[in-house]
Amino acid sequence: MKLHSLLMINLVIYHGIAVLLVGVHGTESSSPPFACDSSDPSTESYPFCNTTLGISDRVNDIVSRLTLDEKISQLINSAVSIPRLGIPAYEWWSEALHGIRDRHGIRFNGTIRSATTFPQVILTAASFDAHLWYRIGQAIGIETRAMYNVGQAMGMTFWAPNINIFRDPRWGRGQETPGEDPAVTGKYSVSYVRGLQGDTFEGGKVDVLQASACCKHFTAYDLDNWNGIDRYTFDARVTKQDMADTYQPPFRSCIEEGRASGLMCAYNRVNGVPSCADFNLLSNTARGQWGFDGYIVSDCDAVSLVSDVQGYAKSPEDAVAYVLKAGMDVDCGSYLQKHGKSAVNNKKLTESEIDRALHNLFTVRMRLGLFNGNPSKLPFGNIGPDQVCSTEHQTLALDAARSGIVLLKNSNRLLPLSMGETSSLAVIGPNANATDTLLGNYAGPPCKFISPLQGLQSYVNDITYQSGCDDVACSSASIENAVDVAKQADYVVLVMGLDQTQEREKHDRLELGLPGKQEQLITSVAKAAKKPVVLVLLCGGPVDVSFAKDDSNIGSILWAGYPGEAGGAAIAETIFGDHNPGGRLPVTWYPQEFIKIPMTDMRMRPEPKSGYPGRTYRFYTGKKVFEFGDGLSYSSYSYEFLSVTQNKLYLNQLSTSHVFENPGYVLVSELGKEYCEAKKFSVIIGVRNGGEMAGKHPVLLFAKQAKASNGSPMKRLVGFQSVHLDAGESTNIEFALRPCEHLSKANKDGLMVMEQGTHLLVVGNKEYPITVVA
Repeated sequence: MKLHSLLMINLVIYHGIAVLLVGVHGTESSSPPFACDSSDPSTESYPFCNTTLGISDRVNDIVSRLTLDEKISQLINSAVSIPRLGIPAYEWWSEALHGIRDRHGIRFNGTIRSATTFPQVILTAASFDAHLWYRIGQAIGIETRAMYNVGQAMGMTFWAPNINIFRDPRWGRGQETPGEDPAVTGKYSVSYVRGLQGDTFEGGKVDVLQASACCKHFTAYDLDNWNGIDRYTFDARVTKQDMADTYQPPFRSCIEEGRASGLMCAYNRVNGVPSCADFNLLSNTARGQWGFDGYIVSDCDAVSLVSDVQGYAKSPEDAVAYVLKAGMDVDCGSYLQKHGKSAVNNKKLTESEIDRALHNLFTVRMRLGLFNGNPSKLPFGNIGPDQVCSTEHQTLALDAARSGIVLLKNSNRLLPLSMGETSSLAVIGPNANATDTLLGNYAGPPCKFISPLQGLQSYVNDITYQSGCDDVACSSASIENAVDVAKQADYVVLVMGLDQTQEREKHDRLELGLPGKQEQLITSVAKAAKKPVVLVLLCGGPVDVSFAKDDSNIGSILWAGYPGEAGGAAIAETIFGDHNPGGRLPVTWYPQEFIKIPMTDMRMRPEPKSGYPGRTYRFYTGKKVFEFGDGLSYSSYSYEFLSVTQNKLYLNQLSTSHVFENPGYVLVSELGKEYCEAKKFSVIIGVRNGGEMAGKHPVLLFAKQAKASNGSPMKRLVGFQSVHLDAGESTNIEFALRPCEHLSKANKDGLMVMEQGTHLLVVGNKEYPITVVA
């Protein structure tokens, strides 16, 4: 096919300018910023430059040498240089959500002019492939280090991933997240962080960080600007139960398993307390219970909100004192610099409390190797510009887009289209020739663009393109022209959906339907076409396309998220069968009527008396357009439970003398780590591809109670793996289940309990019972 040459296309239009992106690395270069330059004799006398000492001792030496003014200057994201000690300026703020973003600490103004842009996270999550997530993090980490090595990065701390739960479908930033499930989100965070920071997939002990990852936004942040309520003033009222089993688990995984070196506290308050001023959240929970040993940064200007907007602190000095005493270390903004010294002078804050923050900050910089001398002679020093936009990384971006695309409808096996039977094709829609739209938000200049139209042009020579709408808002539509085009073609592909004008940071949606006249355009074209049409949706958040689901003139629906720089190629490959779709939805798709539910209601569990339906597949009791985990394939897959090494658990066997206070359930904390570890068991599932095409297929294993008690999830994901199977091939997949984790639930006090009764393991339409005896 022509797609390989298309993938490596060099000349693209970026913001209206023809730019040669792939493999273009000029001769401009500058040295990366670092301390402890061996060519400077003065550095030999500084213990902080002595790499034979422990990092803690070296950091203590730096902090002891700083004046109060110098200390305060290091508490903001744009930390200034300290020339007398040979310490360069440092920019804490850089972004790498799904590729390197071009602002703050990163500049594409030298040798490197572009970087690999992977699909937006919500689509990558649909692959349910943790190894893919790790490889993406690893590739981004390599490219960030290359940027630093050529002097185009003023910092190596990247504020990603976003691991907030996609709780409400209207959230403008849901596209940045791995979806609505805490287990998926937690696993994504671990995989991405390990990859970016230079760890192994399994996780080991990283001595020198390739780059620093930062899990955000801690915590219960998932509203930006809805109906006049914004993230700066919002007070998220969250129950202990929901905090324990929904909002906190991804952050715990990110810290305990991923060993993230950064954590960002959110704008919003949680139960009245600003996240960045919450000692219980930052110090007791993150550092105390979970063992976090990195730096904590505020979301940008969040410190100023504590006094100026939220009124939690009476003065700027009080706000500064509150956040530093709570455990925050660095302010994205200038508030600490403006008011830090007066807070000390007014005895609101002690210098030792500033020293605590500085210790965390300089520790991370040292772990990045920035105080170890010339980086070219250190680990990661050989990573060069040739590893940015490399063939390997661009192929990975294409594979990620392929793996995430979800086939939601395929009546009468309309897809894949046959090249031999498709002599002409109409490509219609405001996203059909999209380029920037493919990237989603938080993206930098990509290696190249491939729009859906360009991708399809590599398969069919006779293509007629019609946008149908002036833009995605589609306030006016050229329906008559689109219908005329559709009537002439053998097949029609409509590329519709959303873009960043409809969903983004600081902008939540008010509706769940397609914007403007998109639905009218789709149904008119579908009615006029010779054969049922293919509908491709580009969007991060779910849309109510019930009309398309039920319309026989619309034969297939593909959800392609925001598929990144190679998205158009992946879409075309899927439509024409060079890729067999295997993605599965990482979020529930709700009907339009869901907008009656206030976005401010943080409750996960339903309340039948008031008609509140709950949220996400674990608790939502209302109508669904598509369900979490939905996704079709050109093949058919079957499952079988082959082996379960434990089908009955006796909680009363903990000890002969132990008597549990509550009949029917046991606190997991009472069972103890030793018991929980001993009760792990193996589940082996046979998977068979019964179709005629090879395919990549995510296997999702759920657990549920046969008779769910009040407040229990209807079901919950306890494991997932992605496998590639040829036509007719079978394989066995092993899951390790930990009953204390996977068969427990949170009670109203936020404590995990195990309840007696029958629990069912579920994969596809197969169930396997596990009996818990208390």
